[in-house]
Amino acid sequence: MTERRAGGGRGQLSLSVVEAGVGVVLVLAVSMGFVLGVPQPDTRDTQLDAYARDAATVLGNEPPRHRGVTRLSEVARSADAFERERAALDRRVDRLLPDSLMYQVETPHGTVGYDRPGSVAVGVATVTTANGPVTVRVWYA
Repeated sequence: MTERRAGGGRGQLSLSVVEAGVGVVLVLAVSMGFVLGVPQPDTRDTQLDAYARDAATVLGNEPPRHRGVTRLSEVARSADAFERERAALDRRVDRLLPDSLMYQVETPHGTVGYDRPGSVAVGVATVTTANGPVTVRVWYA
C-alpha cells in the first residue's frame, strides 16, 4: 500500500489560477499592441520599384519605331537614334506612369525625363539590351 503524506507531495496550481495568469498576459499583450502600435511595412519603396519594373517591362517589349529589336534597344543603339527617339520615348514613359510620379530613363547615349532630387525614395529597374543597359528610375512628385 502506498502511504500519502499531508503536505509532502508536489504542489500544484489550480487550473483557474493558470487560466487567470494566461488571461492577464493576453490582455496586456493586446493592450501594448494598441498603445505602441504595429510597425507598418514600408511599401513606398516596393511600390516605386514595381512602377519602374512595369515601365521597363512595357518599354522592353514594345516594337521599335524604326530599327532595332525593341524600343529600348533602338534608343540605346546610337546617339543619333537616341536623339531621333528622345521625344517619343519621353511621351511614352509619361503616358505609362501615373501622374503622381516623376521619372528618368537613362541610356548609354543620354537621359530623358526629369532631374532626380537627391533626398527622395526612388524605384529602379534596368533592362539589358544588345546595345547597353537602359535604366528606368521613378519617384513621387
